[in-house]
Amino acid sequence: MVGRGLVAVVAAVLVVSSVSLAVPVGSRDVDPAPFEDTLTLGLTDVARQEASERGLSIPRVQAFYSGYEYVVGFNSIGAFFAEQHRTGHERQFGRPVAVFVSDFAGANVSLTPDGYLTATRNAGFEPANETVVVVDSDARLPDSGRVGVPFSERSAADAFADRYGGRVVPWEEVGEHVDTGTPLSSERFRSTVENRSAWADDAAAKARALRDRPTSVVVGDDAPTIEAALDAAPANTTIELPPGTYRTDDLTVEKPLTIAGAGDETRITGSGNGTVLTLNASRTALVDVRVDGVGDVGSRRVTLNGSELADVPWSENVELAYGRGDAAIKLLDADRSLVAGVHVETPSSGVISIASAGATVHNVDVNVTRNVDDGFMGLVAMYDPVVVEDSRFRGGRDGVYTHRADGIVVRDNVFREGRFGVHEMYTSASLVRNNTMRDEHTGIIVMTRPTGNLVVENDVRRSEVGLSTAGADSYYAGNVLTDNGKGINILGYQSLIERNTVTGNDVGLRTGSGLPTNLVTLNDVTRNDQTVETGLGPLRVWTADGAGNYWGPMPGTDDDSDGHYERSFRPSSPVDALLHDAPGAWTLAESPAVELIRNVQDSVPGLRTTGVVDTAPRVRPARPDVLAAVHEDANATEVGT
Repeated sequence: MVGRGLVAVVAAVLVVSSVSLAVPVGSRDVDPAPFEDTLTLGLTDVARQEASERGLSIPRVQAFYSGYEYVVGFNSIGAFFAEQHRTGHERQFGRPVAVFVSDFAGANVSLTPDGYLTATRNAGFEPANETVVVVDSDARLPDSGRVGVPFSERSAADAFADRYGGRVVPWEEVGEHVDTGTPLSSERFRSTVENRSAWADDAAAKARALRDRPTSVVVGDDAPTIEAALDAAPANTTIELPPGTYRTDDLTVEKPLTIAGAGDETRITGSGNGTVLTLNASRTALVDVRVDGVGDVGSRRVTLNGSELADVPWSENVELAYGRGDAAIKLLDADRSLVAGVHVETPSSGVISIASAGATVHNVDVNVTRNVDDGFMGLVAMYDPVVVEDSRFRGGRDGVYTHRADGIVVRDNVFREGRFGVHEMYTSASLVRNNTMRDEHTGIIVMTRPTGNLVVENDVRRSEVGLSTAGADSYYAGNVLTDNGKGINILGYQSLIERNTVTGNDVGLRTGSGLPTNLVTLNDVTRNDQTVETGLGPLRVWTADGAGNYWGPMPGTDDDSDGHYERSFRPSSPVDALLHDAPGAWTLAESPAVELIRNVQDSVPGLRTTGVVDTAPRVRPARPDVLAAVHEDANATEVGT
């Protein structure tokens, strides 16, 4: 009976596979969808928020594919062509069978003084092959470069180009003229990691030099209080704080000075009603002190003077919610400043940095004394990149929280017992490297569709989620995720996830129902209770350029193998999911009937099941030494227990 059922399924598959799914590109037989109903790619949340707030127009594309059941929307023409060129795109989506593009003919389109596109009337969608596009004009988008502007009428395109520059080209040639970004590659990302690390090395070295300023005032000898010392000390000198307790209330440093204590024996304590110390000048430093007596207001939320802030721009509203509460130390417009060797006890936030480019927080201990629901952030960084290194954060909601802190570097820190270790919001081009997270809800979480983030070589254990990805053109590599509820949430799109060690978790890898555009390759995913958890959506092919992942020993292979197994592996399928645990699973997986069904499904995109397939699974780990060390640690812990 089982054999007859399998044969019937195979026969049905073969019949359906003979049906053509294609229609002409831009066909009038297909209607464009409301853009809000498409699954979208392109532009960060910051750019989309700004465009919405300023009433800007975005030239959009929507595409219907032969092997994908949903309509895909693209925020910019460049985003559309970038996806067509991505490795593995055609296998995941099939070919485009209908493409529509925004039509600015008759939309009364113009550019703002800063080059942003705006229109007084709605730009509808027209078949792409019936349009022309103005390229290389002055038109651009927030957080982006120049953008192509499409028109269904040549005369309207010519008029736009005459006014704002550029050339008019037919749709068929647009791909040669728009910026499609740089292909995902290990070499590019690794080079960017080292460049970002070099920037952090330079910024931190310059900040640490602030320790070397000559002493001008010793509090207690030359001035009775810190306030008096600030008045007396010349710029670019050091104020020394001998051991003792110094009481102050919302003290502000407004010139480039270094305040240096004697370690934990020097205590600066506030009244418990606000921020203790604010650095409000470039090249200012606070080193070797203990700070407590912080107010307990973590967030100002959305009210000011008792009034709702309905008209406050979205980014400033976020700043009020997360950057204007109480803190032990605030850096406001304090470029290239230093906070080092400081121990903080706080019921709210530890350090808040706003618009302080190149500041460094080094060797700092922040202990949020209230629980994750009542406390707040260890460190908040907003608007400019800073360096956070060699520090320890315990408790609170987030160890490090970012808002539009593009380029921030968070490295070599330890996070424990909080909600999120590193929480990136609206932040692109960051580097999160070589951090240790233990007993967090989520070790590292990236949100709000950023681009170009680098999350590498971190170690997350005993947390509900190890790493949660988001955004595009990002790099998640060399991380160790073990003994967590979920190892990696693979969300976002068009990013490279490689060489991670994911072992001993309840769920190794989890993927949602979003677009299948990430490259997942050369990861070691073993000994998890459930290898992969998938949501609704299309089949995901987790093989890139012929390189798959290591899912554990493959039966019947030996050391003479060429590096990958001879057949596909489906970690989310009922059969392959049991391959390393259940007796008989291997025999069933190798049966001719099951193999025939899989081959048919592989060759017909419209018949693919949901889930994950690796078409070239590895027979040996990508990072054997790391995997062996993690397993040895786990075994030692189990023996110790």
